[in-house]
Parts: sequence; C-alpha cells; structure tokens
Amino acid sequence: MKNQLPGDSTKSLLQSGQRLFRNGLRYESLAKLAQAKGFEAPLQLIVGRAEGDFVWDLEGRRYIDFQNGWATNPLGNCHPEIIEAVHAAHRRYGYHWEHPLRFELAEKLAQIMPAQQLPRFSFEVSGTEAAESAVHLALCHTQRRHIISFTSSYHGEGLGTKMLSAYSSANNLYMEAWGGGVIKAPYPYSENIPADMSSAQYVDYCLWYLESHIPEFIVPPENIAGVLIEPGLAEGGNWIPSVEFMQGIRRICDRHDWLMIADEVLTGLGRTGCMWSVEHFDVVPDILVVGKNLSGGIEPCAGVAARDEILGDNPRASGGSTFAGTPAGCAAGLKTLEIYERDDILGKAQHLSELAAERMQGWAEKYAIVSEVRQLGLLIGISFCNPALQVKENPLANIYMARSVRNELLRNGVWAICEMEANIRMYPALNMEAQQLLQGLEITEAAIASIEESGNTVGDYPALPSGVVGF
Repeated sequence: MKNQLPGDSTKSLLQSGQRLFRNGLRYESLAKLAQAKGFEAPLQLIVGRAEGDFVWDLEGRRYIDFQNGWATNPLGNCHPEIIEAVHAAHRRYGYHWEHPLRFELAEKLAQIMPAQQLPRFSFEVSGTEAAESAVHLALCHTQRRHIISFTSSYHGEGLGTKMLSAYSSANNLYMEAWGGGVIKAPYPYSENIPADMSSAQYVDYCLWYLESHIPEFIVPPENIAGVLIEPGLAEGGNWIPSVEFMQGIRRICDRHDWLMIADEVLTGLGRTGCMWSVEHFDVVPDILVVGKNLSGGIEPCAGVAARDEILGDNPRASGGSTFAGTPAGCAAGLKTLEIYERDDILGKAQHLSELAAERMQGWAEKYAIVSEVRQLGLLIGISFCNPALQVKENPLANIYMARSVRNELLRNGVWAICEMEANIRMYPALNMEAQQLLQGLEITEAAIASIEESGNTVGDYPALPSGVVGF
C-alpha cells in the first residue's frame, strides 16, 4: 500500500516551521505555482527515527534509506559502536582542544591517504570549512591569487565556498562581486554535450580550456594557485569524470606549477568503492579535503590533508575553529576507521556496487524517461528526460519528470534525493544489507515504470520566478 504523504503529524510540524525557518514561505508559494499548472509538488518527510538501513517518518512508516544523511552515514544510521565511542569521549573529555584523540586520528588518516603522500592534517568542523581552508592554504603557499573550479561544482554554503561553487547561476545572485578570484571552467558532463561533440571530444575541450584558454586569455598561469576538483561531481548530479580528465588535470597542474586540490568531502572514505575517489584515476592530489563519512554520521568532523611542504610551515594560512577536532568528533572518526578495517567495509561497498550495476543495467535503453544511469561505487545518479519535449525548450520538463519519480519512490518506501535538477541521487550505506539495496532498486525501477506508463509527459511547465533556487 502506498504511503499518503505527508501524514498529519508531519504536515502539522511543517506548517509550524513556516513561521520559524528561513524560506518558510517558499515551498508553499512554489507548490501552488506547480499545482496551478497540473504538477505535483515534491513530497516532504521528517525523520522520526533512524536505524541501520532505514528511517521512519513521524507516522512510523519505514523507508529504505538511499538519502543516507546526505551521504554522511557510511555505516548506516546510528551505528551503536560509534555512538558509544562518542559518549565515552564526552564523559572523559567534555570539550577541550588539547586532547590525545586529535593526534591518534591524524596518525590514522596519514596512513590511509593516497600513496601515503599527504601526511599532515588540519581539523575543521564541516566540509564547507575544510574546502575554504584548503583554498586559503593553496593561495598562501603559492602566494598567488586565483583558484580554478568547475561548473556544477558544490563546495559548501559559506561565503567563500559559495564563490567557489557553480551549482547554478542563481546560487550566487547578489554576490557576484565577491567571486573575483575564482575562475569557472567547464566540467566534462556525459550528457547535453555542446556542438554535437563526442564525450571524448568534450573531455579534450575541457582540458584545452583549462590548459590553454585560461592561461592565455583569462589569468596568467603564474597567478593561479590551483585547481579545485570533485573526483565525482556529487551535488551537481553525481557526474563522474573520465580517467583522461583527472589525469589531464594532474598533468596541467604539474606543467603550470598549480596545486591539485581534491574535494573528497562526499566521494571520500569509501563512497566510490575505494578509500578515496582519486584512486580510481591513479592520481595523487597535493591537497585533499575530508568530511562527511569521517565520523560515521554521528559527530561533525572534517579537515584538510596536504603534503608536508604545504601544511608544515604556512603561517599565513589560517584554519580551524573552536569546535574543530573535538574529542567526540575524533573518537567517532577513530571508531569509524576501526570498523572499516575490521569489517572490510571497502570490500562490502565494492560488492554492493556490483549488485547495483547489474540491477540497473539497461534502464536507459528500457525506459524512455531515463536518459542516463551513472555510477562510481555507491555514488549513483539517474538522469531523467521528458521524451515529449526537447530540453532546450524548457529544462523544467526534465526536472519535473525526476521529481515525479522521486515522489513515487517516497510513496513506496524509498528515500532518495532530488533537488532542483533532473536527477535522482542515491547514496546507500557502504555496509547496507544486499537484500535492502536490491529491494530499494526494485522499487526504484517500479517507480520509473509507473511514471512512464502514466503518460504524464506533456504539460505547461511553469517557469520559476527570477532568482529562485531549489524548491
């Protein structure tokens, strides 16, 4: 039986939040706009309980969790061993900066860094702080003024990371003047490639733009500090770069003496089946940004790893904050890494990845509304298209198609991510029970088939008001 969403308890709480929270009025106004045109607004869920592979809403209905705390719970929800380690750290240390767990976790991280070439670590609270710290570190080390990032990238919601990100053209509205030191380069998407290029040609173009166009026409190479890249562009749609592209970035950085900064906040620590996503591409960055999975989803803990000469003596590069490297956060990180090794979590993630690939094989050929399935380990993205319309006529046609599938998923007990983009993103826990993974993917395919069979592919797609981001 399908869930009727939202339930009464959820609806009541959501309504109370309209007068309390930022953008409390936005959902209602945009929902009315969509409904006036005959489209359903995104269904909403509030978590009442979470455990293992599942979450429950306020009405007690259970969902297979492919949202995974925005890819932050590598060992599932509320892992009891990590919770106990955090409680023990709270009982022993409370909060103090000077505690031994910082040293222990930094030592463990140095041992698992790519090729063990990034031995120093600076603690931060969140991925946003860590990304900003990494960029400041690069600027101060090189004594240069510009950073290159990529279209559709997402590095956080702080002032600095908003400038570095290119999640959408509207995301930095009214802040354009602050982004003068950031150069945005094209990312090699596997869909909507311009000028009828092949994928290989588009990768070549993106590398040419990086290697030749920027240094010749935008900023001299000697004033560029580095390149900030997600080795798996997550928030922008789970786009996966090619080996040629990632190795090309490494080569270009070496040629121009730029630092290669890998933002592995979401892709790192097993999400893609390797400890670090860069390992798929056989490259070693100069700086690596860590977050999310590091503390098992229980406590905030993030940071920056770098080569010795970059982070060992760089007095102008500031980082950290009051709650960076807390005893509880470090205890969570240590226990998480212990479980990774003890329970062969990377092996489990690779096995689940193979099962997922087999289960999703052929979806793009079988269903007209599925344009592409992308996967690197358990970083999974499904792109949707409206077969009745061309994307150039109105991109919202594809976005509403993705949302329709996501709503159907939620009604049938699977929680996945669909934001203001034509993709559904899924981040199963790295140790999810295989049965639950396959059941969730079975429900996903059934939702795709149901929406396609409904025939609701033609409509008067409403344009969003100018400057509106998300829904």
